[in-house]
Amino acid sequence: MNTKNNKAGIEEPIDLKNLDLPADLKKMTYRQCDILCRQIREELIKTVSNNGGHLSSNLGTVELTVAIHRIFDSPEDKIIFDVGHQAYTHKILTGRYKKFSTLRKKGGLSGFCKPCESVHDPVITGHSSTAVSSAFGIASAMKIQGSKNYAVAVVGDGAFTGGISYEGLNNAGKSDVNLIIILNINEMSISKNVGGMAKYLSTLRYNDHYISAKDAVRSTLDKIPVVGKPVKGTLKNTKDALRNIVLRRTIFEDLGFEYVGPVDGHNIKELESGLRAAKSKRRPVVVAVYTVKGKGYAPAEKNPGGYHGISAFEIETGNPDVIVEDSFSNIFGKELVALAKQDKRIYAVTAAMKYGTGLQYFSKELPDRFYDVGIAEEHAVTFCGGLASMGMTPVFAVYSTFLQRCYDQIIHDLSIGEIHTVICVDRAGIVGDDGETHNGIFDVPMLTSVPNVSIYSPSSYGELKLCLNAALYKENRIAVVRYPKGNDTTEVSELRKTTSYIYKNNNSKILLITYGRLYSNLLKAADILADSGVQCDILKLINIFPINARVKKIIKNYDKVFFFEESYYNGSVSQKLAAEFDNVIPLAINKYVKQETVEQAFAELGFTAGQMAETVAGMI
Repeated sequence: MNTKNNKAGIEEPIDLKNLDLPADLKKMTYRQCDILCRQIREELIKTVSNNGGHLSSNLGTVELTVAIHRIFDSPEDKIIFDVGHQAYTHKILTGRYKKFSTLRKKGGLSGFCKPCESVHDPVITGHSSTAVSSAFGIASAMKIQGSKNYAVAVVGDGAFTGGISYEGLNNAGKSDVNLIIILNINEMSISKNVGGMAKYLSTLRYNDHYISAKDAVRSTLDKIPVVGKPVKGTLKNTKDALRNIVLRRTIFEDLGFEYVGPVDGHNIKELESGLRAAKSKRRPVVVAVYTVKGKGYAPAEKNPGGYHGISAFEIETGNPDVIVEDSFSNIFGKELVALAKQDKRIYAVTAAMKYGTGLQYFSKELPDRFYDVGIAEEHAVTFCGGLASMGMTPVFAVYSTFLQRCYDQIIHDLSIGEIHTVICVDRAGIVGDDGETHNGIFDVPMLTSVPNVSIYSPSSYGELKLCLNAALYKENRIAVVRYPKGNDTTEVSELRKTTSYIYKNNNSKILLITYGRLYSNLLKAADILADSGVQCDILKLINIFPINARVKKIIKNYDKVFFFEESYYNGSVSQKLAAEFDNVIPLAINKYVKQETVEQAFAELGFTAGQMAETVAGMI
């Protein structure tokens, strides 16, 4: 079929690569929209299979994103995707299709939303539960500026387990701004949603016939002269009472929002009807949309958690190209189960990251001592403090980037009272393709600023087990074990029964220091230097903070000390030592690290073995 549609203004069949987006969206028929959605899904699967990324969440929001862009006018209307991990379709629809193959690659499109990338991305996103607050701020500013445009927040039900969402809702509901919150209910965040709010949202229903009848009565009464409006006012209390009895008020209405839904999130016509209704209110509205995470790709529909954030995979089989079992996360998870089976005081806590942190083993083997608190890292820390106050030993497994949210709770609810809690910091250091919002380079500066904290940074699986044991049984305050994303890359087997430090004295006046996975590269750098006639001593820290008094004594004996550190510079261990010793040269990270592979980031930061050797040689 190659005839023009009367109102669409574009021909069939349509082809994604020939469209002028988002402008052409409003010219399409519903049939064309369905074709477009199929093409977008094909592009999502192809690109993520090559580049890795967030697949399930994006497959589930294709029709929703198309409908949003047909009803609203971006960039004048501001569309904010919570987390941003479901915004791939938004990128395709806003002029970024030709670059979509560069997704999550160095110099390419980000896996999240970034204003520097497009005017259609109002704010930076990457962490959960922030969209309501951002959208309310934008809507408030637009009202002050006299704009009639809308702020639209697209928020998954998983993000509604985060307390920040409710702070925003509580503030925004009683306002009179053009704010629309689209609640995407798919019962998944990263791990399956848990808790009372998740259960509430999964059963939330609103009677469409009731809405239609209510609007019809209101419209009719408005048209009756003299008595219509007084009667409508009199009926309002009766209407509210009836609704409460028959339908039950939603929490959103209690907070001051209008409520529309539920809407089929894969029916564009129904989505548009719901969004138009919300738009007509010109006040804060919540639209509940039900979607299927992983929609259109059978492996992702069957296992949406497994395809939430995934490495490259084969489209036909759905098989990833890496063995995820070979990772620090999984070794940690299995070791914690083994220890907990011997010690009933050990409890495991996660914030919607059961699979990401390796705690799926604990939840299966010891479910009564496993807690997934949802996307609520702050609550997780304080909850651990409560467990510890009763003699338990809580272990909170969390990504470094998400631990940033817990600074106050670590100080107030753990540190001041010297509460023994174990925090296992996953994805410490550079994580690669997720970029600035996810690289774990701030946990060391943050934690070393807090009293009563001891930090371990193992460089191998064997050391990870030793450090976990030490954190559980040798510490009586906050004990942190941090380790990188991915697998053990150490090539030298030198496991020793120590969790303090390993010192290799070659009678040199030059000392090389590091910790964690950089140790492998440092050993190679030392070999390169030795081959060129420069002999160096090596110090690997394991318990990196507080700084061991014996480590300080060792440092005093050298002319030059080079400390390579996979951490942000300000507040780093190397900076602290440089402030105390004139001979220490700190070589840490001094910028946000953009999306690229870990190897590319190391090369950019001067952390390859060859670059380390070159740096040392050039400064002695």
